[in-house]
Amino acid sequence: MRRVRISYLIEHPEYIPQLAQWLFEQWGSTLGEKTPEARTKGLQAHMNRDKLPIAWVAHANGQLLGTAALRVDELEGREDLTPWLGGVFVGSHFRRRGIGAVLCATVEDQARSRRIHTLYLFTLDKQAWYSRLGWTVLAPYVWHQRPVDIMCKQLSTA
Repeated sequence: MRRVRISYLIEHPEYIPQLAQWLFEQWGSTLGEKTPEARTKGLQAHMNRDKLPIAWVAHANGQLLGTAALRVDELEGREDLTPWLGGVFVGSHFRRRGIGAVLCATVEDQARSRRIHTLYLFTLDKQAWYSRLGWTVLAPYVWHQRPVDIMCKQLSTA
């Protein structure tokens, strides 16, 4: 696989069907989504460059590898925390190659460029992975009847 590129989703709308399928398979049942098309609407809302929500895609050789987003909010009831890194996902065949870390770093860099000093995320089970990327657990929370941890990261501006 040649060099991984990170681009705005709006520059690659052809990846939306595959992204919708992946994200539906990963989180659709938890979110109560009935079809991948429901996820497509959410992805279309992320087709921005200058206003949140914004999604990025990792790709190489015309192949989609993964995605991540910068969002205003992520958890109902925690609107006091903003903005959020969300929707981090790498296709199962492309994991353990650093693609997720590059996607997260892209979102962090883009947040810094927007003068954002703190980012938040929540995760069901990837606390150790995010900790290795410099995130810290802020608080436990319940999301769709599942225990999750809210994590945060202070973004240096240097």
